[in-house]
Amino acid sequence: MPELPEVETVRRGLAPVMEGATIRRAELRRPDLRFPFPPAFSEALSGRSIVSLGRRAKYLLIDIEGGDVVIAHLGMSGSFRVEGAEPPGDFHIPRSKDTRHDHVVFHLETPEGARRVIYNDPRRFGFMDLARREDIAAHAFFRDLGAEPTGNTLDADYIAAKFRGRQTPLKAALLDQKNIAGLGNIYVCEALWRAHLSPERLAGSLVTAAGKPKKELVLLTEAIRQVIADAIEAGGSTLRDHIRADGSLGYFQHSFSVYDREKEPCRTPGCTGTIGRIVQSGRSTFLCAACQK
Repeated sequence: MPELPEVETVRRGLAPVMEGATIRRAELRRPDLRFPFPPAFSEALSGRSIVSLGRRAKYLLIDIEGGDVVIAHLGMSGSFRVEGAEPPGDFHIPRSKDTRHDHVVFHLETPEGARRVIYNDPRRFGFMDLARREDIAAHAFFRDLGAEPTGNTLDADYIAAKFRGRQTPLKAALLDQKNIAGLGNIYVCEALWRAHLSPERLAGSLVTAAGKPKKELVLLTEAIRQVIADAIEAGGSTLRDHIRADGSLGYFQHSFSVYDREKEPCRTPGCTGTIGRIVQSGRSTFLCAACQK
């Protein structure tokens, strides 16, 4: 499933084309994706302009004039592509053009002319919903989400308040979207390696009895913020179905230090350990047991 950096990369790829454009027609080629489309979804969008594109956790938010917001989730295999002009950049893989899986087409009018933004989803685990901007914070998708790893809210004191007294394994606590929004398996593994912390360590062990963050938690917070920033800068990670809006690859997978590197040498300077794999809550966790404590 695309993680936060991949969704942010998609947002940045779509924004130059979609922001300020008018939706001439929103074409739905089936009645549902993972869930049915909202009633009169197409009619609610047609003829209206797009104000801005945002993101919350792993959700893409498309603000429409008049106060409506399209909430889009890519699911396991969803991707957007832009047609009508050749986007800038080098193309390392063909853009997905299997029209059997083109389920939503936004026909846009932009200052540069007509464009089509197409949502393609072979597995149909993604979905789109419609909400009012003033209701977003209380929406079922968002009301329980924690702080963004890209914002100023996420600091060691914030995480300490979430982790205090928790007997949950550290990796599970980091994947809990109520604690930190948008973190997924790949980047949690990478952040824990950077901070030299075991994913099996108890979350509460990083907090003092007085509720203050220990040094390890300060380092972990910095690692989380940096690994997400690095991944966004690299355009995300191209794994399985993830495709950027311009059809090109994300490159962060070339910088993986632990994820999917089982039996390879640890990259920590001076460490003689080997990357191993364990299973936590049904998910693969990659780590160096020699330097992650």
